[in-house]
Amino acid sequence: MFSILVVEDDETLNKMICGKLKQEHFKAFSAFDGEEALQVMDKEYIDLIICDIMMPKMDGYELTKVLRDTSYKLPILMITAKDQIEDLEKGFKAGTDDYMIKPIRMKEMILRVDALLRRAQITNDRKMTVGNAVLDYDALTVKIGEDYYEMPPKEFFLLFKLLSNPNKIFTRLELMDEIWGMDAEADELAVDSHIKKLRRKFEGYPDFEIITVRGLGYKAKF
Repeated sequence: MFSILVVEDDETLNKMICGKLKQEHFKAFSAFDGEEALQVMDKEYIDLIICDIMMPKMDGYELTKVLRDTSYKLPILMITAKDQIEDLEKGFKAGTDDYMIKPIRMKEMILRVDALLRRAQITNDRKMTVGNAVLDYDALTVKIGEDYYEMPPKEFFLLFKLLSNPNKIFTRLELMDEIWGMDAEADELAVDSHIKKLRRKFEGYPDFEIITVRGLGYKAKF
């Protein structure tokens, strides 16, 4: 279970965010300013921080800078009523990973938290295990038991993307933008072609399957 620290001086909002996190099966801790957040982190292992900017004693900018200066690499999601580009720039320069403008939508917050945690996990170990399969992001390889596959980059990134988000449906356009990039000359048929290659390569492997969702796109099923 991931542990998330909510640093927000508005008690009602702090309670609402923690309640939503617990509902989504996260372990939630509360702090009401940056100094209190550091005290919590001295006692608890925290995987991600949701942090307001305007707080007494130590604001969100200061807290983020202190954590980055002391080599904390955990993801930080900043929430604030400010929406000026200068505030966004200051937040990212301090070391935040993502930004939400109040009033925040709880469902969107959970989606952003999930994305940040996935990204942090991949960045930390650069590997993913699904059943007996081990995907190595740096080597672009898949190892299943004694079988070892050196993968073409696009095939590997496509497989990694799908397996990182089990049961999430991706449209062909989303996969094109993510894997091939916005300026790629290839069209969406390239996605279909690479999916066919992946299916042939891992045909009969029982721990995951790439499913076609008619009229929508593709998803991975474990």
